[in-house]
Formats: sequence, structure tokens, C-alpha cells
Amino acid sequence: MLAIGIALITFGSKAQDDPAKHRVVYKGDKGPGVGKNIVFIATDHEYRGEESLPALARIMAKRYGFTCTVVYALDSNGYIYPGSSNVKGLDVLDKADLMVLFMRFAHFKDQEMQHFEKYLKRGGPIVAFRTSTHAFDIKNDPKWEHYTWNYKGPKTAWKDGFGEYILGETWVSHYGTNHKQSSRIVIDEAQKNHPIMRGVKDMWVQSGGYTAAPKGTVLAKGQVLNGMTADSPADPTKELLPVAWIRDYQMEGGKKGRAFTTTHGASEDLLNEGFRRMVVNAMFWGLGLESAIKPTNDIAFVGPYKPTTFNFSGYKANVKPSDLAGWDSLIMPGEVVKKKKSK
Repeated sequence: MLAIGIALITFGSKAQDDPAKHRVVYKGDKGPGVGKNIVFIATDHEYRGEESLPALARIMAKRYGFTCTVVYALDSNGYIYPGSSNVKGLDVLDKADLMVLFMRFAHFKDQEMQHFEKYLKRGGPIVAFRTSTHAFDIKNDPKWEHYTWNYKGPKTAWKDGFGEYILGETWVSHYGTNHKQSSRIVIDEAQKNHPIMRGVKDMWVQSGGYTAAPKGTVLAKGQVLNGMTADSPADPTKELLPVAWIRDYQMEGGKKGRAFTTTHGASEDLLNEGFRRMVVNAMFWGLGLESAIKPTNDIAFVGPYKPTTFNFSGYKANVKPSDLAGWDSLIMPGEVVKKKKSK
């Protein structure tokens, strides 16, 4: 009995090693997405992707029938730990029809990277948010270091890593001050009839701008505002820069795939209906389901969504993926981690 007890304690202390503990699954039962799988990977340090991604997953599952799996990075106690590279269970990508990313500076283990690369080689579609342009920062690992956001090694096609090679842009710089300058998103005139823009209007987001000159078709540009309300005046010193674009990517020896990227997507950005509609439309586009994009599609949140204001140390602590199960659980429960006072 003692041996059994010790074994149980040991297993319990390594709950984060069980891939199932890293996931929450939302399964819809009717709509154009029945039988299709979307995998969301959430691990960024600042912009609360661990909140925005399950909110989108619920919409796509409940309202459109997809099976949506959100994969999280966990700490040693099995709690969601934003920005960690301790992600397990990416084998779900092997059967995914779409991959949605909100990542920053990750260094996944070899087994997980193999599933990630396998997905890219088969040309799986991607929808990527904000810091996913610099999704990886891999050091001392020659097999995967070319994914790093500022890679300058011998694999010249991978210059500046996954962001540049796959999405069309890597991290460059901020272009607007977070928490002081919000952004109005303006649809490019030539792209107003693109399927991703059906029904989209009045886009305004709270996250500040990024500098970007992407390889691809620009769908929308951002106007930096001097203030944190939608009617704040434009910053006259800032030009409009790309904030949403699409492109076809293709790894050497792989198949072509669709990618949509936006440099916004922080937790509170989803509160704006126009922005939320654009990214929902982008998921349908990535899946090749343009016919399902209606300007009046229901994009209302499923269950309570009370996003945390983005901050490097402002995440909700002691939350397990299982705490987000079902349609009615709060996104996000828990208490906000407080910043340590500097001495």
C-alpha cells in the first residue's frame, strides 16, 4: 500500500507531464465545422493570448460546429503559465485542419517541434496573432534554431525565422505606446471585398501598433491614436502601417498553405466586434470555407468573457486548462498576479 501511495503522489506531482492536462477541448455539434479540427496554441508573455484564444475557440465550436482544442504551457503544478515553453500534446496538430497561434519566444522540446514542422510541411493553414511574428527564440539547439525570430544562420531561406519565412514578417519594433495609444484599423480600399472583410466595420483595438512591412497582401492598416478611446485623435507623427495581411507560404519540400497574420489580438482587442469578426472570418478563409463567411454571422462570445488588461505580469494565476471547460466557465478565473515592488 505504501508503494502505491508513493506512486500516486509522484504521478500527481508531475501532472504537467500528461499532454491531456495541457488542453481544453470545445466540441460543437452543428454547422459548417462539424468534423473539422482547429488547434489553438497559447503561450505569450504579455497580451493575454491564454484568454483570447479560448474565447475564439468557443465561438468556433459552439456557433459553427468545429472541434477546438486549446493547448497551453503549464508550470510544474499544472497551472497555465503564459510565456512558458512547457507545452505538450502538439500531436493534435497531426489531425488539425487549422492552427491558430498566440506565441512569443518559445523553445519547445524536439517531440513537439516535430509535430509543428510536420503541420507546416503539409501546408496546414495558419491564423497568427501579434507576438507570433516572433513566436520562437531557440538557443543551443541546432536542429530547430532556424525558427528563431532573428535567425542569421546557414539556412538562408529561414533568415529571421518562422515569422519572416512562414508568416511574412518578424519582430521589428513597437509603433505606438501601449496603454497610451490605441489603434484604429482601416481596411485597405483594394481589399474591401475580400471574404475576410465581409461585414467588418469600425475596428478599434487597445493594443499599440507594431512596425511591419510584410511579404503578402495587406488587408488593413493601423492608425495610431493619441488616447485609449475609439474617438481619440490620430497621432499626426505616425503613418498607417500594415496590421493584417495574408500570404501563401511553402516550406522547402512541402505543400503550399494559407496564412493570415494580425499584429493585434490582445485580450481586450476582442471586445471590439469589428476586429472579432475579421479574425473569425480569417479562420473560415484559412479553412477554405469562404462560402460560410456571412456578413451577419453570429460572433457573440460564448459564456462570460472578462479579459484581463494585458501586462507582462498581469496574468490570472492558479488556473488549469480544465477550469475553462464547458460553455459557461469564466474566461479567465483566478487572481491577477501582482507586480513585485522594485527595491
